[in-house]
Amino acid sequence: MSLRHAVLGLLADRPASGYDLMKLFETSLAHVWSATQSQVYGELGKLADASLVEVSAEGPRGRKEYAITESGRAELHHWLTEVEPVRTRRSDALLRVFFLGELTPLEAQTYLLTEAERSARRLAGLKEAEAVIDWGDDAISVHGRLALEYGKRLSEMQEEWARWAAEQLKP
Repeated sequence: MSLRHAVLGLLADRPASGYDLMKLFETSLAHVWSATQSQVYGELGKLADASLVEVSAEGPRGRKEYAITESGRAELHHWLTEVEPVRTRRSDALLRVFFLGELTPLEAQTYLLTEAERSARRLAGLKEAEAVIDWGDDAISVHGRLALEYGKRLSEMQEEWARWAAEQLKP
């Protein structure tokens, strides 16, 4: 996923300022796709230059609210329906598993159990986020819950696998 499409997707729901977009990132996309304030504002400029968004309102202190254009909706639709998702195949954590034989059995088990704990913390964090998010019936909420559930299940599986793998290394 690109930042471009994340911003277009958020603006497809409703117009927003750069500040509003940052808040939406924090409450909806942070566990899927992170972005800094400078990245979001920079991307808004690029999207405006490409006529994929337009300034729909201006407020005090230069605050601009952006709305997606028809060209932006077409780009988002094209990306959603015709562009194959990038499926990252690199995992620094899993690459290390291939070389755990270079460690003592205790060090290897410790590594795996540490990975299990990281996954458990990530799962706990997702559950905490789920509890405090003001879920609605809007598209972002409905589909955000689907993405959150994916993250929870993935974290749970990673924790389970790491504990299982640590058991496999016991003498």
